[in-house]
Amino acid sequence: MYVHLLRSTSPEAIEVLHSKLDQNIILSTGEVQEGHRETTLLIAGRPDREEVSFFPVLQTLIVPWIGIPPETLALVREFPNLALHNLHHNAGSTAEMAVALLLAAAKRIIPFDQALRANDWRLRYQRPAEVILLAGKKALILGYGEVGRRIGTSLESMGVHVVFISRSGEAEGEATVYPVSSLAELLPDADFLILALPFTPETEGLIGEKELRMLPASSVLVNVARGKIIEESALYQALHDRWIFGAGLDVWFNYPGTEEERSSTPPGEYPWHTLDNVVLSPHRAGHVRETEILRMRALAELLNEAARGLPISNQVDLDLGY
Repeated sequence: MYVHLLRSTSPEAIEVLHSKLDQNIILSTGEVQEGHRETTLLIAGRPDREEVSFFPVLQTLIVPWIGIPPETLALVREFPNLALHNLHHNAGSTAEMAVALLLAAAKRIIPFDQALRANDWRLRYQRPAEVILLAGKKALILGYGEVGRRIGTSLESMGVHVVFISRSGEAEGEATVYPVSSLAELLPDADFLILALPFTPETEGLIGEKELRMLPASSVLVNVARGKIIEESALYQALHDRWIFGAGLDVWFNYPGTEEERSSTPPGEYPWHTLDNVVLSPHRAGHVRETEILRMRALAELLNEAARGLPISNQVDLDLGY
């Protein structure tokens, strides 16, 4: 089986991938060349039409992360015989970041840190303390995929009661899962609202002013999904006017377009940096020291499944977009 990895990565990561692959897999990397035309499986996050068309017997495209770029989804739909898959190697780190953001916002880690750096202890002596206890509270997690389930397991270990919302409303095991139609019913009782669902036309703008005003004033919102699942103006207003207690955000509404813009691009249209009740994180939940090694191990599992004639895991439903 011929496999081509379009993206560049470190020699160490490639070595890990080679060490995990079945011997009948022939792997090539880098820019496409004439010798790669026998490729049946392509690994690329954002290939262009010319690159996909270059491989006459291409059967499978693997996006080497969880979220599917809209342009990649649209491109694959033009090739009816091409199957699309993704990797879930960063589900654990994304779930960890969601919990970290929740804790940081609920415990007001950033304001306390900044005050003590200025030798100011006054926040410590506030009564009642302006921090939130997690144990005994209720978390509503939007998204019942691998990331959402991992978040739920972590929170349950801290004494948080967890319920989920998913498109199907179907549960595995003892989890409590509701359909999207139950959102308005569940929001008033949600101490913590955590977004871990795919970005699709159906989920864009899912959380707006109406939904945010339904939340308790003591609630904390966390988003590790995609920024535009929430209406930016409504979320900024909710935090500025204290409709909710706080938020932890790893995904945004505006991103740098070039390398030069990386040092000067605001994350949205509003002055998020002026709010003291939001924790800002630059879309890094899936990035940890071990990311490339985890990616290569997960990739090897999928490639070995294909080489052995088994169904390949993590196939994306082109109609749903995930």
